Amino acid sequence: MGTLSWIIVFSLFGGILSVVLAALFLVVKQPLRLRLIPHLVSFAIGTLLGAAFLGLLPHALGSISDDQIHLVFLVVLLGLLTFFLLEKLLLWRHCHSEHCEAHDVESSDGVFGNSHNNQVTGTLIIVGDSVHNFIDGVLISAAFLTDFHLGVVTSVAIVAHEIPQEVGDFAILLHSGFSRKKALLFNILSSLTTIVGAVLAYYSLVNISHLLPYILAIAASSFIYIAVADLIPGLHKRAEIKHTMQQVVLIGMGVSVIFISHSTLH
Repeated sequence: MGTLSWIIVFSLFGGILSVVLAALFLVVKQPLRLRLIPHLVSFAIGTLLGAAFLGLLPHALGSISDDQIHLVFLVVLLGLLTFFLLEKLLLWRHCHSEHCEAHDVESSDGVFGNSHNNQVTGTLIIVGDSVHNFIDGVLISAAFLTDFHLGVVTSVAIVAHEIPQEVGDFAILLHSGFSRKKALLFNILSSLTTIVGAVLAYYSLVNISHLLPYILAIAASSFIYIAVADLIPGLHKRAEIKHTMQQVVLIGMGVSVIFISHSTLH
């Protein structure tokens, strides 16, 4: 298959699969689901950091001259600050559990706030998820245009962090008054923006290949930001030695999956 075909396949893989697995995951009884989500998040942290530091940044640095290295790291830094501002503006928000302060605060009886707030919450989830998935598509396309193996590794990292996010988004849509079918439909539709972003990026980036190292740097900064700012703080809520060791092991497993995948594919 050609590069565009692989981009579309992995965009579908990253978008639809994560939504379907999240929907299936919600069939699991809530006590077990709540115990499993932190483990999925820990694993996702490892894949995101592994993809950023073992895949995206090395490829970005490997295709530029020495005098451009500082510029690449400047782009990473600016990317981190940009994602911080976007998250502040509610344009970039990732939820990785059923309880997310950005959307609402669950009451003691398990019901979110009034119906008007619930509808706004559901709308924000759909819009935010669509923007997020569109950007994921751009990242997948940029990675494949740089190197096929990097595209695969990037797609794996995206799927790994999408699953716990989609679980949280799906649950909040249900709490917002959406039926299971409607919540699944809107999640699938928002996931299709991954393909839109990927295809648009493919036809744009092929003509500006000299910008690919900097696009990879932005991709790396997004992965680092999600892992460090959005996911890791949640792990600190479980500070016991037992939980900490589990988190470290699962993060290490996530990094190992990326390392092994990258090594094997090469």
